[in-house]
Amino acid sequence: MLTIFLGVLFACLFTYLPVAFCLLVAGLVLMQMTTGSIIPAQVAQHMVRGVDSFPLMAIPFFCLAGELMNVGGISVRIVRFAKAFLGHVKGGLGYVTTVASMLFAGISGSAIADTTAIGSILLPIMEEEGYEKDEATALIIASGTIGPVIPPSMPMIIYGVIASVSVAKLFMGGIIPGILVGVGLMIVWTIRTRRRADIYRKGKKATWKERIQATKSAIWAIILPFVILGGVLSGVFTATEAGVVAVVYAVLVGFFGYKELKLKHIIPILQETAKSTASVMFVVGAATLAAYYITTAQIPAQLTHSLLSISTNPYVIMLLINILLLLVGCVMDLTPALLILAPILIPIVTSLGLSPIYFGVVMVCNLCIGIITPPVGTVLYVGCGLSKLSIAEVVKPSLPYIAVMVIVLFIITYCPGLIMYIPNLLG
Repeated sequence: MLTIFLGVLFACLFTYLPVAFCLLVAGLVLMQMTTGSIIPAQVAQHMVRGVDSFPLMAIPFFCLAGELMNVGGISVRIVRFAKAFLGHVKGGLGYVTTVASMLFAGISGSAIADTTAIGSILLPIMEEEGYEKDEATALIIASGTIGPVIPPSMPMIIYGVIASVSVAKLFMGGIIPGILVGVGLMIVWTIRTRRRADIYRKGKKATWKERIQATKSAIWAIILPFVILGGVLSGVFTATEAGVVAVVYAVLVGFFGYKELKLKHIIPILQETAKSTASVMFVVGAATLAAYYITTAQIPAQLTHSLLSISTNPYVIMLLINILLLLVGCVMDLTPALLILAPILIPIVTSLGLSPIYFGVVMVCNLCIGIITPPVGTVLYVGCGLSKLSIAEVVKPSLPYIAVMVIVLFIITYCPGLIMYIPNLLG
């Protein structure tokens, strides 16, 4: 049954059919095989049930907040702030890229938004400073993958709905892994800058007056992640309500703080938010249909039995799952891969006594690697679009960053305390 489902799914993907329709077709095939008929009313019910979820309401709000902040000048100020403190170091703009991406990740929750906002500002500056375009683009897209790991995170919201676990704990679980990825990327960048001292020179050091001014200018942007995390941790609002808080905050800062957000921007922002939200929700609805009949066909139970027949050691099973996810991430985008595989893999993980919170963070971190690998890496294509370089030109310098992300993945896989330390503080 699993072979048939995956065969239909990938056959549709290779015809360049949109992912949501691929999931829908695969789900209908399973429905026909398990029930003997296709009932349109049940198809509609399953899809509506999939998106009829309170936690999923956070997605449109965080999408809207990200658009408001980008137009409202927050991303520019984050870059200026990071540059004021790190711009004078050898290859400083590379460190600025990673730090700015980590800060923006605490606002947007999206890899594409993170890469677009930071890359569109920093890539031209890095070119002006004489940085190699392919190296700069590779670092920008690698840093963009931190977006779905550091809270807030839209993939973790989706996983929380699938696994019926606390989204707040998933958010907290992503903090340390996200920082580790950022540190790992900066280590790789340090090695590269030392090898090419002729290109990556020290920039002009900002005075403390300039640093204070940059901090004052960016203070509203810097505060927001702490407002979101503080509110969730203290129980003042839920992870879903945090999206609403982020939108209100972005509107106030954009209109009255930085005064760069105008009424003429609102309609285009709402249109972009509606498009991105609709595409995500359609995929969620189609995946819910497929997941229901995957469960009905007892595919998770069969796969659990097959894997446990190989080994009952959690370390071995997590190794096999990580390898599977790394391969799937190369040919499928993060959200559909999460929606398809999470319902299948969660029963396996829980049967081994592992926490679904821990597994959710590992799964998201794993699939984030796939968004910068060909042939379907969405963030890879964003980077190529920003730099006007071919995929081959960007992939080669990306390999060391991908390698360090895989290393971090296995560190958090086999040291679960790195993920669970902060969530355990929540009780």
